Amino acid sequence: MELQAVLMAAGGGSRMTDLTYNTPKAMLPVGNKPVIWYSLNLLERVGFEEVIVITTKEVQKMMSTDPKIKEVKMKLDVVCIQEDGDMGTADALRHIQQKIKTDILVLSCDLITDVALHEVVDLFRKTHEFTETVPGQKGKKKTAEQRDFVGVDHSGKRLLFMANEADLEDGLSIRKSIMRKHPRMHIKTGLVDAHLYCLKKELVDFLSENKSISSIRGELVPYLVRKQFSKVNSSKIKEDTDDQSQKNSDSMSHQELLITSGDERLLQLAQERSCWNDHRGDMSEAYHGGKLRCYVHIMDQGLCFRVNTLAAYIEANRLAPKLFEEPAVHPSAFVSERCQMGSDSIIGEKCQIADKTSIKRATIGNYTAIKEKVKVANSIIMHHVTIEEGCNIQGSVICSNAVIGRGADLKYCLVGNGQRIEAECKNLTQQTHY
Repeated sequence: MELQAVLMAAGGGSRMTDLTYNTPKAMLPVGNKPVIWYSLNLLERVGFEEVIVITTKEVQKMMSTDPKIKEVKMKLDVVCIQEDGDMGTADALRHIQQKIKTDILVLSCDLITDVALHEVVDLFRKTHEFTETVPGQKGKKKTAEQRDFVGVDHSGKRLLFMANEADLEDGLSIRKSIMRKHPRMHIKTGLVDAHLYCLKKELVDFLSENKSISSIRGELVPYLVRKQFSKVNSSKIKEDTDDQSQKNSDSMSHQELLITSGDERLLQLAQERSCWNDHRGDMSEAYHGGKLRCYVHIMDQGLCFRVNTLAAYIEANRLAPKLFEEPAVHPSAFVSERCQMGSDSIIGEKCQIADKTSIKRATIGNYTAIKEKVKVANSIIMHHVTIEEGCNIQGSVICSNAVIGRGADLKYCLVGNGQRIEAECKNLTQQTHY
């Protein structure tokens, strides 16, 4: 691979704290594999031999003992950052600047996708709607995130504009410099950022000089998108003078981004003598004079979502196992012949499933014991869980090391790590137990 891979795995899972209270987001089990394993597997499948993993000491320790992570053949260059530090994704890149020797592919550890990475520069896809009832919540709640407004050219590949709904208090405003060069811009509102980026090495150097930029998604990418249409002077990108208000909003100490290339002279000569026009709608020069360009890959088919909310976590456990052709029941698990198991369920390593049980649309974690006459439907049972006789569990998430007492009846509940539900508890509905 010509790129270096950088995997961001230090996030605390602030939007799914019910699950990450005892287990870091990167190590939450999805289909009985840690979330981070899916990103590592994606990189390994396309030929990466090494990846820089930016994470915390807690995650590093858990990775070193996890059997699925041990199967990864790539070299893992783990860089730990402060667990209590307020470090954004751009800060993390700045932290590893000395390790970056080429252009980079940056991705989040909570991304699960079957996208063809060779087609990707920036990756977005249509919003995935999660319609299942979420444990601990009343009714069917949709994600509260506000929409992104994403502007692309007629080909759907050039990224021209990007803004979040939260930042548009005075309405949607498009700069004149963009409209002059791309009068056929399409604004899309049904896309979500997958946090997968291809970045030039120069951008990491740029970040080292502009420490006010903390986030790739929130600050760096919008800044680069704007800079595409600034006037060019001595190979430096300067702010377009037709939009002074936008210029004032850039508060970085070094606002100019130097665009360099080993073949800059040849590239310029090719552009000057080329009869090919890369845009339509006006009679301007073929390349519009811009050396800084942002592109987007819109994924319309396949599997692609981030495991960053409780609803997304539930959906991931249902869909992620379909990415791989693996047996639904681990060879080391014992499942009674008198167990009714749906084809859309998976049973983890060394599980014990007793007589007269019913398991439908469920993920059963490793080393979990389910006793006689238990019904489990539309639920996620993590590792080392014990479910006693006669329980009925529907639409729930049971975290690792929990014990569900005999005869308990749970519907749309979230049971925390190591918690115990007393025997004969009935009609526990839409609750979180810690």
